[in-house]
Amino acid sequence: MKRTTNLLHCLLSALLLAGCASRPINSRLDAVSYTKPYSVERKDQDEKQAQTLVVLAFSGGGTRAAAFSYGVLETLKSTEFVRSDGKKGRLLDQVDVITGVSGGSFTALAYKLYGDRLFDEYEKRFLKRDVQGEIVSRVLNPVHWGELSSIGWGRSELAADLYDEILFEGATFADLDKKEGPVIAVSATDITSGARLVFSKQNFDMLCSDIGSLRIARAAAASSAVPVVLSPLTINNYGGSCRYVQPEWVEPFINNPEPPRPASRVIARIKELSTLANGQEPYIHLVDGGVSDNIGLRGVLDVINLMEAMRAAGFKTPLDHVKRIVVVVVNSLSIPKTDWAKKEDAPGSLSVLVKAAGVPIDRYSGEQIDQLKDTEARWKLLRQVRETASFDRGSKKDREVAKQYVSNVPDAEIYPIDVSFSELDDVEERQYLNQLPTSFRLDDADVDKLRAAAGKILLKSPDFQRLLKDIGANVIQPK
Repeated sequence: MKRTTNLLHCLLSALLLAGCASRPINSRLDAVSYTKPYSVERKDQDEKQAQTLVVLAFSGGGTRAAAFSYGVLETLKSTEFVRSDGKKGRLLDQVDVITGVSGGSFTALAYKLYGDRLFDEYEKRFLKRDVQGEIVSRVLNPVHWGELSSIGWGRSELAADLYDEILFEGATFADLDKKEGPVIAVSATDITSGARLVFSKQNFDMLCSDIGSLRIARAAAASSAVPVVLSPLTINNYGGSCRYVQPEWVEPFINNPEPPRPASRVIARIKELSTLANGQEPYIHLVDGGVSDNIGLRGVLDVINLMEAMRAAGFKTPLDHVKRIVVVVVNSLSIPKTDWAKKEDAPGSLSVLVKAAGVPIDRYSGEQIDQLKDTEARWKLLRQVRETASFDRGSKKDREVAKQYVSNVPDAEIYPIDVSFSELDDVEERQYLNQLPTSFRLDDADVDKLRAAAGKILLKSPDFQRLLKDIGANVIQPK
């Protein structure tokens, strides 16, 4: 009895000491001045380098996704080519944009923050660490119970603090902006509206909030806040309070009976963001980015379509000089087997809930890759039409519309490179990787298998080999 009483006293003391926690509040902006359209090209490129736009899209999937995407970075680091000045360069240094959701967001953010230091520290700091166990341990520790009971301060905020300690070192987006390297676009999902929120200055300007002061660990925590398992991460929405004016390029796509083509995706995205920036809902509750975009490709498709539509509307875009658009889709989607179909007894409620959340996401991820390939095919066809069509049929207006449509088609060639488990030739290896769980803990050997598989798939991709041939790259096998 005495030991029990002492234990209760200790627990009570811990709770009193812990007290309540205040949720981090993202800073408000009093005014937002118009800025130029969001850049999708890295700085300090010469004319030849600017002709190739390289995008990496990192999917969700916990440590499995983080390790798989890291393997692609390792391979690109070891892929050399001859630059326009005659010196050798690395293909990794040509990457312009990295999108990331959930587990993939950790690799994207950490690479921008660390640069080449990532290849010395990432494994120890994150990949080969029981991050999941550390989160659970903190949740079960009475010291944190007071914080966890506070309004708006849930398990995801606790996880964000851990991510800062082990990986991000308290860095903010202002710190990230000072770093050299590609543009990073990680995203989360507003659970209220289902809208995708990209952690970018442009999106936060619409919310009248300063993204510069936001810790990147909170972005990673929001992007990986798996519903049920982790709590939503809450940010304040000050939309409508800073006299925000939409950029000039938005005007042709709103309140226009004949918007520039193709505009459907652009208009849909503008409407999606307007649900967040109307100022009517003061809080945005963010969950896993995979709920709205599990392979990080929706944002890439949006940007490509936006550039095409802006070009048709007469605005300058990178498509005016880009000759190649390289999109490496690093998709760590796994399809673990179950024995549910062999039993009459239905699976439990929790199992159904988890599966129901993942099946639609996983099923439709492949369609986004098909959309990218469809865009490539459409551009090729329109270029052929531009060269051969006479436009001598139909009304004068229809002929003029057709001429303008094909005359504005980009000259860029798209290289859609699919890095996914399905591309593995070894059936046994493919089945093994498909069984790896979506969690933030994997055996060290499994992390190494994922890294090696990513490099293997990338190097054998026909589109990647076509790219290497076109740019004269020389591949050096990663160690």
